[in-house]
Amino acid sequence: MPVNPQAAEDALGGRRAGTRRNDAVVADDGDALLEALALVAPGTRLRQGLDRILQAKRGAIVVFGDDPAVLAICTGGFVLDTAFTPERLSELAKMDGAIILTADASRIARANVHLTPRASIPTSETGTRHRTAERVARSLDVPVVTVSESMSTITVYRGAARHMLQQPGRLIDRAAQAIAAVERFKSRFDLALALLSTLEVEDSVSVNDVVAVLQPGEMVVRFTEEVQGYLVELGEDGRLIRLQIEELGAGVEETLRLVVLDYVVTDDAVLDEGVRGAADADATVVDAAVVDAAVVGGAGKDAAVVDAAVVGGAGKDAAVDGERDERERSGAGWLSGNGRRPSRDAGRDPRASALRARADEALAALHELSHEELMGRTAVAAVLGLDPVPGVLDLPAEARGYRLLHRLPRVSEAVIERIVERFATLPRLMEASLADLEKVGGVGEAKARSVKDGLSRMVEASILERYE
Repeated sequence: MPVNPQAAEDALGGRRAGTRRNDAVVADDGDALLEALALVAPGTRLRQGLDRILQAKRGAIVVFGDDPAVLAICTGGFVLDTAFTPERLSELAKMDGAIILTADASRIARANVHLTPRASIPTSETGTRHRTAERVARSLDVPVVTVSESMSTITVYRGAARHMLQQPGRLIDRAAQAIAAVERFKSRFDLALALLSTLEVEDSVSVNDVVAVLQPGEMVVRFTEEVQGYLVELGEDGRLIRLQIEELGAGVEETLRLVVLDYVVTDDAVLDEGVRGAADADATVVDAAVVDAAVVGGAGKDAAVVDAAVVGGAGKDAAVDGERDERERSGAGWLSGNGRRPSRDAGRDPRASALRARADEALAALHELSHEELMGRTAVAAVLGLDPVPGVLDLPAEARGYRLLHRLPRVSEAVIERIVERFATLPRLMEASLADLEKVGGVGEAKARSVKDGLSRMVEASILERYE
């Protein structure tokens, strides 16, 4: 049966647990219901059969699955075990009993069956056919579809979730409205992102500039998810809408992740715990002093750097700069005293791994904000780990450099990690010389020149944009 698997995969694959969805889905059982909706999407043979039943002004109840649990509540009827066709489904619906299909709806197992689920199972339906369908879906967790003869509607049940199918024309209208909203927010997102890039190379970013990127970006993600829910139900009728929404949403979630990585405030106690755990595992290779030099010295922000660069707004105090410069002169950011490279867990520094875990937490918190909270910029700043106090949006902020480094060609994720580990903030990276870059593990002369030239071109582009 030509089910539309891509629509189901788009809506299910990679979606976050507990994510918001449109009214086609009920919480907890939403993913299972989406799978059931894909079975009856327009363009499938099953939907053609259901539409034929509607056109004939008849009713039906169809159960997916002929395993022993389903057969245990079946009485009467007769065994068919024949290939499914829309015409056969329509003809069998002339009888009052239920129709049992295989789980993939490729065959008709039984027809004219009387279903006997437990009467104690709760149901909110009133009609006999719909009460039975809901009880079967709740008790066996299998998809059940009903066609109402009096209302001329199709309802899908799965677990505790239910959804009445809407006309494709109405779904297309709603999807078109959502796409129009995505286009508006995407335009705002692109403008805010371009401004953030300019401010980053000029070292004049504020928390408000970061929030101005996260707000429309999150709205693009939310509306994209809503449209994906419509696409499951639309099936083949939604192929043009799918092309539009894929183009509009391409790369937005990844960009949001990099922005959060750049600006999320880290808890040094948590990061140090991760460093200590890795140091214990690698104790036979490097001692604690090397770990402290290689990880704490080059990996990003210690408490004072975090306060100065992201939260405090007090600038770079002399003590921090002096300590940082001493570490850089000693070359402890990458090589140990004997010139040997410290070992790494799966090629990633534990402090960087802890930073990414903190960024994932911040992204999850951003996704859980209500619409009203998302429109309040202070709440978005709080997601980054900043105190939601008056004036927080005016505080200066420094990027770590993840996003701009990802824009450079032929620079791997591992090299980006080491560069950020070494220089900690984007302004320090911008000031780095070729010799400084060559000290980073895995960065030779050619790669160092490529990184330096790429960053220089970004600065030049920023200046041109300023004066256009």
